[in-house]
Amino acid sequence: MYRNFIVKLQEWKENPDRKPLILWGARQVGKTWLLKEFGKNYFENTLYISFYNNKKDSEIFEKDYDTDRIISMLEIIHHVKIEKQKTLVIFDEVQSAPKVVESLKYFCEEAREYCIVAAGSLLGVSIHEGLSFPVGKVNELRLFPMSFSEFLRALGEEQLASLVEEKNPENPLLSDLRESFIPLLRTYYFTGGMPEAVLTFVQTGDYDKVRQVQNEIISQYEGDFGKHVNATELPRIRMVWNSLPMQLAKENKKFFFGQIKRGARMSEFEIALQWLEDAGLIYKVHKVSKPAVPLKSYISFSDFKVYLNDIGLLGALSELDKESIISGNDIFVEFKGALTEQYVLQEIKAATSYTPYYYSGEKSTYEMDFLIQKGKNVVPLEVKAEENVKAKSLKAYCEKYSPEYAVRTSMSNYRKQDWLTNIPLWAISSM
Repeated sequence: MYRNFIVKLQEWKENPDRKPLILWGARQVGKTWLLKEFGKNYFENTLYISFYNNKKDSEIFEKDYDTDRIISMLEIIHHVKIEKQKTLVIFDEVQSAPKVVESLKYFCEEAREYCIVAAGSLLGVSIHEGLSFPVGKVNELRLFPMSFSEFLRALGEEQLASLVEEKNPENPLLSDLRESFIPLLRTYYFTGGMPEAVLTFVQTGDYDKVRQVQNEIISQYEGDFGKHVNATELPRIRMVWNSLPMQLAKENKKFFFGQIKRGARMSEFEIALQWLEDAGLIYKVHKVSKPAVPLKSYISFSDFKVYLNDIGLLGALSELDKESIISGNDIFVEFKGALTEQYVLQEIKAATSYTPYYYSGEKSTYEMDFLIQKGKNVVPLEVKAEENVKAKSLKAYCEKYSPEYAVRTSMSNYRKQDWLTNIPLWAISSM
């Protein structure tokens, strides 16, 4: 699992200007397993320390930031030899020990020869609450749930995964193997990319057991609400969280606060949304007022869509049965679009370097599901759940803005036309 991410970690290890690394990611996306696996396979030894309820190790960092003293103390307490370049030191759950995060600045300035990685499931939340972040003194990587190609590899479909990762949508094999890709894609819609859910499916092939794992992860997330949120904000976070399936089921997927409760205002719930985003549980996709480069300069902070961090968890939170998702029937026509958008958003996040936005025309006559910036071009992307070849919104957009490149993604094969290119959903990371 996460083969491509291991490559990124190797590149960090071999970088002569390497700084301490911070690995971002939500709870249960596999950070701890990945770092331990990295240490086992690419270092002579590994020192793993979790700072959750760990006062003994935390106190080492309280006195000062003398890196020689810190290393010596860790060696004595854990009975290990921390060798430069040879030992991977993993500091986990660092949101529980603010001084550990601050110490990374000094390891960068004074002891960069040590290989140190820090991670924390609620690190983003802690930083917004006042934890000092060593800006410019660390390398950073973000771990997302497993992408579709990583899911294929977990299932042993190495050749199909390689085709997707080749990122060449014109490869005829992507179309020739359509009947192989589609059922696997629908399975991914159900399992999602949370490593434990994927592992359960690989080991058992039992969709009910996968859903049980997903529900347990959701329960853990909701448990974090109660543990780390004050009593005033807790009900609001729960209300936002529980409203997400309803928000995405709408034809207009813009986040409406009035759907949380009647008369709700953004000012009441923006902290709740920020907490969920900082915890890595949701993605916000902002609207832009103008589809022009740079897209970021036209962002509208008050208009956005909200997606979950994982398509499998979205299905579980929405209580969608496996038959609806796997068979692709018409029982949930509207929500089928939501699942497909969620999938495309995840692929953009996990398998590309693009930041997605969206755009709606004047008087909301049409909406582009996503916009991305590729170099000097703004690329519109319209998402279709099935083989629908109509692209009314995309056509209206293209007639007005004449983009050099426009993409529709659907269950149809690759097809290049005068004004758009259809990329199969299973290959959308190659756009």
